[in-house]
Amino acid sequence: MKRLILTRHAKSAWDDPATPDHDRPLNDRGKAAAADLGQWLASRGYVPQKVLCSDAVRTRQTWSGIAPALPATPLLELKPALYHAGADVMLAVLRHAQADCVMMIGHNPGIADFAEKLVAVAPLNSEFERYPTGATLVVDFVADSWAEAEFGKGITVDFVIPREIVA
Repeated sequence: MKRLILTRHAKSAWDDPATPDHDRPLNDRGKAAAADLGQWLASRGYVPQKVLCSDAVRTRQTWSGIAPALPATPLLELKPALYHAGADVMLAVLRHAQADCVMMIGHNPGIADFAEKLVAVAPLNSEFERYPTGATLVVDFVADSWAEAEFGKGITVDFVIPREIVA
């Protein structure tokens, strides 16, 4: 069994229009949401062994907000290929993962498409298709290796968006 925790970065700042997209940081709401996501993951035992993260500032800061709540700090691997990646690229990156439980942190619109294509049955949440900032899907695969992961084979375990988390 393999488990993927698929998270879109938390809410980012648009304060400075001169800031390149890749360098946009989280805003205060995003920082709070990342911390809430960490608590939510820890409270349910969704603890990744490895984190595959876009190298953008907002994805790295999302991970930095999540990590302190987890009982163990997994290995972080920055993946430039995940910056604005489409579903096919995200699947290709995932297929090279080695841990049983992997977290992937990325961007829309690719991450929403990836999530939708992965699961056999979508979660019963009206926000799933939109995959707003901080959206997190937990999906299992009956597989011995991530190389076996395929679209439409994921089993939905859980899905949350930050504003649904009750602290």
